[in-house]
Amino acid sequence: MSIIGSIVKKGIQLSNKVKLPKGSPFIQQQNTLRKLLDKAEDTQFGQQYGFKNILKAYERDGAEFYYHFKKNVPIFSYNEMAKHWWHKNLEGQEDVAWPGAIKYFALSSGTSEASTKHIPITRDLIRSNQKTSVRQILTLAHYKDLPTDVFTTGVLMLGGSTKLNNRGTYYDGDLSGIQAKKIPTWFTNYYKPGARISKISNWSEKLEEITLKAKDWDIGVIAGSPAWNLILIEKIIKHYNVKNIHEIWPNLTIFCFGGVSIEPYRKGFDAVLGKPLLYLETYLASEGFIAYQAEPNTDMRLVLDNGLFLEFIPFNDENFTQDGELVANPKTYMVNQVQEGVDYAILLSTNAGAWRYMIGDVVRFSNVAKAEIKIVGRTKHYISLCGEHLSMDNMDHALTKVQEQMNITIREYAVAGSNNKGNSEFTHHWYVGSDDSFDKNKALELLDKELSVLNDDYAVERKGPLKYLKITVLSSSDFYRFMKEKLGKEGGQNKFPRVLKKTQLELWNTFLKENGLGAEVTE
Repeated sequence: MSIIGSIVKKGIQLSNKVKLPKGSPFIQQQNTLRKLLDKAEDTQFGQQYGFKNILKAYERDGAEFYYHFKKNVPIFSYNEMAKHWWHKNLEGQEDVAWPGAIKYFALSSGTSEASTKHIPITRDLIRSNQKTSVRQILTLAHYKDLPTDVFTTGVLMLGGSTKLNNRGTYYDGDLSGIQAKKIPTWFTNYYKPGARISKISNWSEKLEEITLKAKDWDIGVIAGSPAWNLILIEKIIKHYNVKNIHEIWPNLTIFCFGGVSIEPYRKGFDAVLGKPLLYLETYLASEGFIAYQAEPNTDMRLVLDNGLFLEFIPFNDENFTQDGELVANPKTYMVNQVQEGVDYAILLSTNAGAWRYMIGDVVRFSNVAKAEIKIVGRTKHYISLCGEHLSMDNMDHALTKVQEQMNITIREYAVAGSNNKGNSEFTHHWYVGSDDSFDKNKALELLDKELSVLNDDYAVERKGPLKYLKITVLSSSDFYRFMKEKLGKEGGQNKFPRVLKKTQLELWNTFLKENGLGAEVTE
């Protein structure tokens, strides 16, 4: 047993007792918004939307501060924020929506739009991200059975290239590259794959370099996308001709993931492990570190006192169109006004100059008192042709059940909806990525059954206008080829869109036709 590991573990246990957020979720968010408004009141944005007046109203009646905030400041999409404000930062202007100049922008395209987004990253946001990262490390004190040696092993972070592009007045690149510039000195000895490999932008080359170095590292923690970490692990196992990854990394104990549910990938991970892993979920977006799993067997806890102010819009027909577009004047709520079991789209105001910004994710509160949530989808990744309101969460859970019942592994999937020649009957066409042989009709039958159990609306519509289901089975590699060839996305920071609509569906149909992989779907 490592003496250093024992010291580190004890330090985590002691530190965790004194670094808990103080105050109720409401108080934490009230204080956070006040600090954000106070710091940004003299910016161009703050002056236009009357931050000084909002703060004065706050001083007169703190209970009404949120009313004044949402009355004065409109809701912004990315396109609106970029068109009216962030483009000024790209041109080198200072004090636009946050004090000072913005020197870094994270490139992000999400999974809903093809165009590249430039998300501003400030020193304040970087510090907030680091602070939340440390908090999550400290939560390991709650996991009593963790081996001591894991606290001295390497941490493999499988992200995008850390090489940034110099654009003259600013740098842009993957968020991991921007954060890498600010990695604490003490962490560099633990950080893998190291500075040289992390800069590699060619994803195949990066995986190859990591594979060749894998035998020289003692990895205890891996972090990143489930899909690409699984691909890497399979590559390492094949290269070294071993049965599982623990023959290479015997101390591998923790997988820290985010962005997608781990459930569809669990069976794939089970096949490459020699012993179970502890799965820790995080919610780190380009816009900020929003939540993390704070305790065993719980959902993620929102970060409410560290530079992010969150609002919640009920994700229903009253506030959103069928295509996931926000209606005018939607209802918005603070964290103390939400209800458990209800789906909400998130608005963010941050210490990087995002204000009432529609991030596109949909969450559900599992514990309001502790502000615990789970990500259930994206505003554009629901499918509701006729009122079935099918979410990513429904899809993930149903496909997990299918894998268990049929003893197969499904690595990726997507669904497209269509109206049958304009009549009142509709179809869901499922595309699943698997390298196993199985009865696809049986899989579709089981999938339909599970979705009907999970979602009452779906069950009702299956007896009505949602008449037909189809399924096409592809190789999992076809999904990644499509991402690379048609969307220009490859690597750990990219996720396959679960619901295919509009431009993405057109590109998907083209890809299928070019490769002879199946019939196309027309919306």
